[in-house]
Amino acid sequence: MRALQRYRIHLGTAAWILHRLAGLALILYLLVHIWVIHHLIGGQQSFDKIMEFFNNPLAKALEIGLVGVILYHLWNGLRVTLIDMGVMVERQKALFAAAVVVWLVTWGVVAYAMLTKVGGLLSALAKIGGGGLS
Repeated sequence: MRALQRYRIHLGTAAWILHRLAGLALILYLLVHIWVIHHLIGGQQSFDKIMEFFNNPLAKALEIGLVGVILYHLWNGLRVTLIDMGVMVERQKALFAAAVVVWLVTWGVVAYAMLTKVGGLLSALAKIGGGGLS
């Protein structure tokens, strides 16, 4: 326990921890996805019941979070791959900063598309709130 108290988390350690957490989140999503697809065996009515459960603003917000997790894992994974190939090894911090910027920009663009009429989250909120946003 004492060793943990003295240990300082560096940028590389934080990137490593976030990458592992993103991987775990993707595994959890995959298990939920398999569970949902499994309900196709019960027929269309069973599947529709599950999809109705996930058709709410919280689930839509979690979808945006899922996209963020996927994109972080993608961009940081590309950074790790470049470093493993010996590219920009001496510039790891700059490469991580670039990966974070690209991650946030791409996540923002996709989240915007999901929040507008393209994804329908604002439409769903408008239906719940009385239709003022549509």
